[in-house]
Amino acid sequence: MQSLSTNYTAMPPLSSIRAGVLDVSYCEYGPADGPVVFLMHGFPYDIHTYAEVAPILASVGCRVIVPYLRGYGATRFIDSTTLRSGEQAALGADLLALMDALGVHDAVLAGYDWGGRAACVVAALWPERCRALVSFNSYNIQHIATALKPDSPSNEHRLWYQYYFHSERGRAGLALDRRGLIELLWRLWSPTWKFDSGTFLRSAPAFDNPDFVDVVIHSYRHRFGLVQGDPAYAGIEERLAQSPAIRVPTITFDGADDGVRGPSTASAQAHRFSGLREHRVVPGVGHNMPQEVPSVFAQAILELMDRR
Repeated sequence: MQSLSTNYTAMPPLSSIRAGVLDVSYCEYGPADGPVVFLMHGFPYDIHTYAEVAPILASVGCRVIVPYLRGYGATRFIDSTTLRSGEQAALGADLLALMDALGVHDAVLAGYDWGGRAACVVAALWPERCRALVSFNSYNIQHIATALKPDSPSNEHRLWYQYYFHSERGRAGLALDRRGLIELLWRLWSPTWKFDSGTFLRSAPAFDNPDFVDVVIHSYRHRFGLVQGDPAYAGIEERLAQSPAIRVPTITFDGADDGVRGPSTASAQAHRFSGLREHRVVPGVGHNMPQEVPSVFAQAILELMDRR
């Protein structure tokens, strides 16, 4: 990586609020009465993904909420006995609970990876709460019943880290050197993104959360049906197992150079969207699109807002 850099946009001070099973830590931008946008980060990233996106949206009057997901940053579980689940139903429920806690009835939801999955879950199951959706990697809801069906070798090798996390060796490896492993994933997943050490070090403390390892390991085991989920979310998981269509206005993206999930055509998941949807492949972009090309990501959100 390049040398340490301090030339970046500072984020506002963190706020926190009790929402569902979490004490959620988040940043907020823009006027309190503006149209609301939630920006949801993925694994293994954090809220700094949106350090350049959020100010663009706030500058045109949006109220922008950027939360740490469960297991990241200063977000904490309220009860020590709560299962440290990373399942998709939990992520969606967390987002819905945060909206309720903040008194937000509906918002534009935008994200990628885990955060994009949370946004897709809310958009699919509670469409009245989602004004519009921006989702990287398109329809991001897992179909766990078919998760053990092999993919092509060229796609399987990209998922080595998931299979690593299925073993206790993988859990131990993540716990032993989470920063080293995550920095490697950043490089592999976004081969054209020339981030410097300062960029990585801004995000690295988010992975020191005491629940990070447990939540990550549960996420990558649950999606393959290898462990049970939290019974509190069983009803949501049952609904997600039906692969519900997303009918809110949507823009989906793929990165042409994504090292995790290669780009797809617009028709590949068209049946998962029953409303207006546009799909775009962004050249020169890997897995962390909002941080790699923040203006492109922000513009998609504004496009959807202008159409309403």
